[in-house]
Amino acid sequence: MTEASGALVLFSGGQDSTACLAWALDRHARVETVGFDYGQRHGVEMQARQVVRAAITARFPQWADRLGEDHVIDIRGFGAVADTALTSERAFELSEKGLPNTYVPGRNLVFLTYAAALADRRGLAALVGGMCETDFSGYPDCRREAIDALEAALNLGMAQTFTIETPLMRLTKADTWALAKGLGGEALVAITVEDSHTCYRGERDARHPWGYGCGICPACELRARGWEGWVAQGRPALRP
Repeated sequence: MTEASGALVLFSGGQDSTACLAWALDRHARVETVGFDYGQRHGVEMQARQVVRAAITARFPQWADRLGEDHVIDIRGFGAVADTALTSERAFELSEKGLPNTYVPGRNLVFLTYAAALADRRGLAALVGGMCETDFSGYPDCRREAIDALEAALNLGMAQTFTIETPLMRLTKADTWALAKGLGGEALVAITVEDSHTCYRGERDARHPWGYGCGICPACELRARGWEGWVAQGRPALRP
């Protein structure tokens, strides 16, 4: 466990950030969370954030004392500029650049820059995010190369020594389910299934084995494939 300075987790309330929050709580003596309201059409994730935090606090007393304040940053102006299928009602499809139109240009770069400014004021040295190269939707700002470049720029521009930790970077979605089990057993798996939110359409009416969602948007499809792959493996626990 890291004692010095603590961590700020970029926490959306989805599957990936729930695993990242547990991962940070397992390692850092002090953990805070930050969420971003960028006008996303699946705004229900902002409510899921609080439900997941409360569930983790209730089910894992060993982590409860380490979980500190939650912060929400309003960047809806950025979401309006980005104008994607995540911020306006349109079909999910590939853009002329071959990228999914759910790609919000530079979203992770913006999130991490705001998070670094907050971490500077909160005295937190680590930024934790769920970016992943292995099972991702083609977003260029999920690559570790991009994260490394931003880490260097933030430290240079803010005279800091931040580290950007990306525990899911080399994991598949099946591995992420396994990591949740390794960190918190079936209790954390249950919280992820019942309380976290991933669906891009913001739907929570239909309950699937892997959680709630429309079942057909790119986020639901990826989450479902990960669950099915993990179940096919016998639901192993990936030790952090």
